[in-house]
Formats: sequence, C-alpha cells, structure tokens
Amino acid sequence: MKNLNRIHLAGLRAVEATGRLGSLKAAAEELGVTAGAVSQQVQKTEAQLGVQLFERRNRLLVPTPRLLAMQPHLTSAMTSLATAIATTERGREDALTISVAPVFAGKWLVWHLKSFNKAHPGIRVRVEATVDLVDPDTSDVDLCIRVGRGPYPGLKSERLLSQRVFPVCSPALAEQFREPADIGKLPVIRDRGQVYSWRTWLDLFGLDEAILQDGPTFSDGSLCLDAAIAGQGVFLAWETLAVYAVQAGQVVAPFPQRPATGLSYWLISGRSAPGTKAKKAFGDWLKEELHRSIGRAEGADAMASRALES
Repeated sequence: MKNLNRIHLAGLRAVEATGRLGSLKAAAEELGVTAGAVSQQVQKTEAQLGVQLFERRNRLLVPTPRLLAMQPHLTSAMTSLATAIATTERGREDALTISVAPVFAGKWLVWHLKSFNKAHPGIRVRVEATVDLVDPDTSDVDLCIRVGRGPYPGLKSERLLSQRVFPVCSPALAEQFREPADIGKLPVIRDRGQVYSWRTWLDLFGLDEAILQDGPTFSDGSLCLDAAIAGQGVFLAWETLAVYAVQAGQVVAPFPQRPATGLSYWLISGRSAPGTKAKKAFGDWLKEELHRSIGRAEGADAMASRALES
C-alpha cells in the first residue's frame, strides 16, 4: 500500500464522489465543501497520479477511460472506510441514527420526537430521511422504521402498528357528505406511489371504485395531503400521515371507519448489531407514542388479530 503515500485521501474522496455523482456541485454537497474546493482536489489528484481523470467540456466533467476503470474500486474502498467508521458508533448509549421514510419523518416523527428528547435527554437522535433501503448491519444506521408486510429475513424486526386508512378533505368539502356514497361527488386526489387501493375503504360499504371521480395525482403522500387541505378533493390518507392535520382542523375525516391495509409499521435493526439501552428506550417510546397519537390502545392490533383467528 506504499503507493497510497503520494495520494491524499481527500483528493481520492473528491474524485470518487465527482465520478459517482456526475458533477462537482453534487460532490460538494455530499462532502460538505464548495464546488471550487472539490475541483482543486480533483486537479491535485490528477497531478499526483500523472493521469487525466476527467475531460473538461463546456463546464462539464466527463470521466476518462482511466477513471471508469478506477471508479468501482474507489467506490468500494470508500464504502469500506465508511463501514469501518460506522462500527465505532455501534453500541453507543448516547446516540442513535434512525432511517425513516421522508413522509413519516415530516408528518409524524418531527411532531413527536420532542417527547422522546424530554424523556431521554442523554440520547442524541439523528434522523436520516430516505426511501432507500438501508442495511443496518453494514451502515451507521442503528434502527429503521419501515412500512410493509414483514417480517424481514436476516434482520431483527418488531411489528409496531397496523396501517389503517380513511378519507380526508377540507372542512368546506366535508359539508357535502351525508353517506359514504357521497365520495363520488368530489374529485379524488391520488398518490401515484400508493400500494393499496380505494377498495380497502369502499368494500366496507359495498361501493365500487367506478364511482370515484378524476382528480389531481401526486408522487408523494404529503403533497396529496396538502392538496386535500387546499380543498382540491378527497384523499384516502393513512393515520400517521393525517393525524396532526385532523387534530389541527386542517382536514376532516367525514366517516369513522378506518380499515387496515394489511401493511404494518416495523422497527428494524441489524441481526449482528448489539442491543443497547438506547435502542430499547427508543423502541418502547415509539410503540407507545404511535398508539397514543392516533388514539389506539397499545396491544389492540394483537387482540384484533387473535379475534380474527378464533
């Protein structure tokens, strides 16, 4: 490894990030420096190696064949270094890194996390909001909160809460509802990424999806909720997304029925990662806070499941 002595690690990081992300700006954002600093590091590394890694074309950096040959090895090496550093964080009792979907983070977690901080002031929580699937065994993430059918092979997973859905709309539009079939009178706001259909709710009343009108479509559940708040139509929301908006009077749930989608919230951790008091404290708080915030008694899901099985 003596050939590494003449190359600065910061320069290799700049080259790897620029090659992987495709631009100086994106690399600068990831590395937490300016685009100019990244450009300087790239040029220094090219000089140290004695080869050209990028072609400059009208402010664009195009990888040369030499960089294309290097890139997989650079990325693998940086990933290994990040994993090595992450292992030093595991088992700490004063810090937790939580991976969670952006919609859940923005519409539920940020509104409730202060109660955890108050109960556990000695534990620092860092939230990574991402839709990417994270492997807690090979990253610096301690816990993941995900929605799915579970369980998750190769990982520790604890079921927290079943997902339930219900229509919401603005208070003004809610005045048009007298019975469930009145759903057909309003535009329907649709979430393009939604993994369940309106049938989940309509089947309770023997209604067909054909009664639903067209309406705006969005690629994000939080945008759908915002559209409902703005009075653009009725949206089939889930509890953790809409609970605050309902409590604040921003939207109204015209009907009390909240059928389960078959999906659940899960708390996931690495099978090889050590259990800590910090993880247990967060898991216990999360389960209790989820049930409390949506007005569901803890353990109700389990009792309902047993009732269905009997």
